[in-house]
Amino acid sequence: MTSQVNETSNLAHPRTRQTFNRTSKANMVRDRSSSYYAEEHELDDLGASNFDGSHHVSLPPRRRSSSGRLPKYDDEDGGKEGLNHSKNGKRSREHDDAAASSLWQLPPADFRNFSLLCILYLLQGIPVGLAMGSVPFLLKSKLSYGQVGLFSLASYPYSMKLLWSPIVDAIYSPVIGRRKSWIIPIQTVSSIMLLWLGSNVETMLEDAESRLGLITCLFFTLVFLCATQDIAVDGWALTLLSHANLSYASTAQTIGLNTGYFLSFTVFLAFNSAEFANKYFRTVPQDSGLLSMSAYLKFWGWAYLFMTIALFIGKTEEKTRDTRMGKNGIYDVYTAMWKIVKLRNVQLFILIHLVAKFGFQANDAVTNLKLLEKGLSKEDLALTVLIDFPFEIIFGYYAAKWSVGNRPLRPWLYAFVGRLGSALLAQLLVYYFPKDGAGPFYLLLVILVHVLGSFMSTVQFVSINAFHTQIADPAIGGTYMTTLNTVSNLGGQWPRVLVLFAVDFFTKATCELNSETATPDQVETFIPFSCAKQAGKQRCTDVGGVCNMKVDGYYITNILCVLFGGALFFSFIRRKVEYLQMLDLSKWRVEK
Repeated sequence: MTSQVNETSNLAHPRTRQTFNRTSKANMVRDRSSSYYAEEHELDDLGASNFDGSHHVSLPPRRRSSSGRLPKYDDEDGGKEGLNHSKNGKRSREHDDAAASSLWQLPPADFRNFSLLCILYLLQGIPVGLAMGSVPFLLKSKLSYGQVGLFSLASYPYSMKLLWSPIVDAIYSPVIGRRKSWIIPIQTVSSIMLLWLGSNVETMLEDAESRLGLITCLFFTLVFLCATQDIAVDGWALTLLSHANLSYASTAQTIGLNTGYFLSFTVFLAFNSAEFANKYFRTVPQDSGLLSMSAYLKFWGWAYLFMTIALFIGKTEEKTRDTRMGKNGIYDVYTAMWKIVKLRNVQLFILIHLVAKFGFQANDAVTNLKLLEKGLSKEDLALTVLIDFPFEIIFGYYAAKWSVGNRPLRPWLYAFVGRLGSALLAQLLVYYFPKDGAGPFYLLLVILVHVLGSFMSTVQFVSINAFHTQIADPAIGGTYMTTLNTVSNLGGQWPRVLVLFAVDFFTKATCELNSETATPDQVETFIPFSCAKQAGKQRCTDVGGVCNMKVDGYYITNILCVLFGGALFFSFIRRKVEYLQMLDLSKWRVEK
């Protein structure tokens, strides 16, 4: 067995590969008929769908014949989508090519498919950027933190898509294609929803408090559609690109999703801001921005529809002849998922995922909202995110280089402490907000603290995903990766609602009369009341009062989160993470 492993690991060297190609046909036949390879390929093809850009799905290292062709599996007939063999064998020849050293060296077919993936991922990022970015900022001026926390439920489908991803992989129309069977109808429904929202969203946002449930349900549905499409696009990405250039699928996801999110969050908020438009584009000030939410949604509704028609007409998906992808396929993937979560080490790792992000939640969810509440303009905040965007890409590159070796989670541990420190710095930044408004120096501090927090967050993200890649069982790599990534996403979602409600709970504010403008009758009849929540603030404004903040719940909540995160880290997380990263890979494997 040792010699076989060494042989396989040395195949990358040309001379070794030439020598190995002269091995007996008996060995090749034995490898082709191996049930391990068949099971590995089947399960890998079923479950690769991650929101965070991870596409580290392992296909079995099939050995080449003397002609240089990759041997097929037992049930491959040239139409197997997981390996993407076309009838004329062109795809097989692409698999033999060496991986492109840069994006611009991709073969023409791969480059076209790479561009298609970028567009599909960009379309997914548009509603996600609205639901997780712009809409909470727009709602904050009308709602309390707890109510904004309720709206954050709209982002949950991305943390739960593992529940229905096997269905997306297994049920499809052979005539349309496995992936287009889902992408076409999902984008059609999404376009209709975006166009309808474009005609009604302004009215709903004006009366956000009474229509919060409807707004949340609508954006929940949009994000659910995007998460489902993400499953289909992730699966299609594995077959659109040649095997040698499969790593560029995650690059396409990173470019597409981040760009879509960036457009719907940073760019939209900037052009939706009247202050930004008056400062940079207008000579005569106006009360509205250059771009309304209604116009933005209608534009992307038509863009969705146009792309759907173009995809339906202009892109043919290779038909699959895999007969295993029926009810048994769904059952097999759910069974594999259950076996994964039953592993003791995986259970411990899942527990760490679920609690590890609690210490950063107040900073991640509330700090930017507090800066806006203090007086930071939306265009200055948009500028901060704009500057931060290229740094995230650079940080991701170096974090990937650091997360190698026998302790890939060491950068994650260092960045954990760094994120706690960054949360405290951000709190100081909010506390010392200038009374006369944010000047250039203060804005520079905001950018520096934001970049520092982004650096720590990116290091943790890349490091933990590198570890996921190392421990995932190759026999069920896609399902394994999707399980871990879904739990990781959920760990950053569930505490957010609690934190936002905690901010409201700890906040103490009283509405009092303005002694300079109050009449004697008002002084005699006025009874002070709480204005901690948005409804109280609005009532205080209506009666001509002044809302005096006695205790800001943000500071208490952030301190409690940091203290809880720090105590958890030094008493439990650090010790367990050090233990988990030193385990032998066999401890992470599912028994067949």
